[in-house]
Amino acid sequence: MKREPNAKEPMGRRAAISPLTVRRLSLYLRCLDHLAAEGVTTVSSRQLGDALGLTAAQVRKDLAQFGQFGRPGVGCHIADLAGRLRGIFGTDRRWELALVGVGSLGRALLRYRGFRDKGFHISAAFDTAAGKVGRKYGEVVVQRMSRLASVVAEKGIRLAVLTVPAAAAQDVADQLCRAGIRGILNFAPANLNVPEGVTVVPVDMAAQIEQLSYFVNSPNRA
Repeated sequence: MKREPNAKEPMGRRAAISPLTVRRLSLYLRCLDHLAAEGVTTVSSRQLGDALGLTAAQVRKDLAQFGQFGRPGVGCHIADLAGRLRGIFGTDRRWELALVGVGSLGRALLRYRGFRDKGFHISAAFDTAAGKVGRKYGEVVVQRMSRLASVVAEKGIRLAVLTVPAAAAQDVADQLCRAGIRGILNFAPANLNVPEGVTVVPVDMAAQIEQLSYFVNSPNRA
């Protein structure tokens, strides 16, 4: 068993790539989508770096880990670069997600269109509360936890979103792993122990707000 990393390892075949690089790739893709929406067709590493507060050398170094992109003096075609980045992330296809924990946060995520816009579709939701099982949120009907393994297998789900209380998080994570889930987006304020081959990315909003408060409150803030 391994203890949950702080999102130190990206999923699958990209495990050798720095997590900081993976995060920057996400920023590059978001920037490319924004430029494409404005009608821009090509971009240089310097332009991409300037937009994100990075150096052109950093952008080139990050992209070079995945092959050759663009041509010197010409730059990259935005559509081609965005397509290749989606291929790297695996978001050039649709991913089915399971959500466990249909509380206030879980219901908000079921309504959140940002997942679907990026190719992630919450196609199954689970809860232990009898009052929630059978209720429909959008296109998704909440099911009992006893149905987890069969639904995950039936739909070919590999990713899950965990929005349960901290006390229940490890038990639910164990069930997800046994069901074949290989990636967990964890909103529960708890560290998870998961088997090798399973990646957990924690999302601790309270901790992030604490950090924001620190920087605002710091007397040394510029």
